[in-house]
Amino acid sequence: MIDFRGCTCKTNDDASKRTLGLREDLRIMKALIIEDDVTVAEHVQQGLIAADHETTVVSDGTKGLEAARQSQWDIIILDIMLPGEDGLSVLRTLRDEENQTPVLLLSAKSQVEDKVQGLRSGANDYLTKPFAVEELLARVEGLAGRVQDTTTSLKVGDLTLDLLNRKVTRGETEIDLQSKEFQLLECLMRNRGKVVTRSMLLEHVWNYHFDPQTNVIDVHISRLRQKVDKTFNVPLIETVRGTGYRIAENQT
Repeated sequence: MIDFRGCTCKTNDDASKRTLGLREDLRIMKALIIEDDVTVAEHVQQGLIAADHETTVVSDGTKGLEAARQSQWDIIILDIMLPGEDGLSVLRTLRDEENQTPVLLLSAKSQVEDKVQGLRSGANDYLTKPFAVEELLARVEGLAGRVQDTTTSLKVGDLTLDLLNRKVTRGETEIDLQSKEFQLLECLMRNRGKVVTRSMLLEHVWNYHFDPQTNVIDVHISRLRQKVDKTFNVPLIETVRGTGYRIAENQT
């Protein structure tokens, strides 16, 4: 067995959670962080600790692979450039061994082809360095939610999204959405009350197929607003200037 550096947190700092915009309905997760940059590793670990999750940090790809095999993890946060075995090799080995633990890749490489390579290697998500801890936590929680979430509908105020029947209603009014509009709305509602960045929307709705400078998001958000907000008294979709979009919580 390897002696891994780890930290378990049992804090109930709700104020810290609210500051970071964390969901309080998720169970405590056990996270494996495989990252050789001490500063980045501490940044990630401290963010997860603030969210009340248990963490173990490994700074070597070969040892990280052994750690992934030795225990059950809820999430693996994996750097690509590692000493020993590189991150993509670790990831491919895990998938070849039918280990389906959600993996969030970290990398300084921001080109579309690099992200596509990571996702095709078996990653569930890809985050480019440098990053804000809030975005990392949102992605980690999103991955955890996909694994454990058995929700069949989402609700924000009087807006309801039926995931099984692909149906959207606001109050008593049924709203007809196109496929991309539905996906955009689902992404916003799953992150209700939190800012969803443009890059997150591009990745989760368009799978990196568009240049980040494109106005495709603005066009689809505008259409979505026309259908979801325009004829109703309380607008739900907010623009966060320079960052992205948010759907407001607890609107009536």
